[in-house]
Amino acid sequence: MYDHEGESTHYPEIRKEKAGNGIEGGRVSRYTRSGYDTTAFIRDPAKLPEPLASQVTVKVGDILNEYEVDDAVQGQDAVVIVIGTRNDLSPTTMMSEGTKNVLSAMEKYNVNRVSACLSSFNFWEREKVPERFLNILDDHTRMLEALKASSREWVAVLPPHITDEPAKGDYITAQGKGPGRTISKHDLGHFMVNCLTDNDNLYKMIGLCDKPQV
Repeated sequence: MYDHEGESTHYPEIRKEKAGNGIEGGRVSRYTRSGYDTTAFIRDPAKLPEPLASQVTVKVGDILNEYEVDDAVQGQDAVVIVIGTRNDLSPTTMMSEGTKNVLSAMEKYNVNRVSACLSSFNFWEREKVPERFLNILDDHTRMLEALKASSREWVAVLPPHITDEPAKGDYITAQGKGPGRTISKHDLGHFMVNCLTDNDNLYKMIGLCDKPQV
């Protein structure tokens, strides 16, 4: 899950599910501080630190196992997808196939809204992307295609370099482009959760970044 801060008094209760690995601690704590009933679907529960692990429902599974994904998605009201390969830049279809499993489960159980984390390289011209990142970009592109082809309400969130800096709360967002070079994992989580109740960015690719300090 993700670390997000939102106004629980303004939003209905939303149960969220995080699919795959990623920067779990940041986003999940955002969910819990927003007052949401949160489920974390994760490969390695050791990656979810305390006290967060005791504040959410943890389901351990493989994003490529459709039955385990079905079990995690059933009963949720919305989904946040963050799937990563850590430092492995080799060719992969894990992220896109995992996304397809989540979208299929969402359709099966009538879960409508999803925000998904991709890469800001999806905004770039391919020839300008460093060669070592092309394999990951290819699978992020397949993720985006899966979202577009689905019947779900989706938002694609394309962060730049993700940092461990504290939340700033006044980050910048932009439709169809990347506005800057870095974003705190906490602010990224905040935005991804907000996308589950905010209709302004539906069916869009959204870039975001830390607000420049004056």
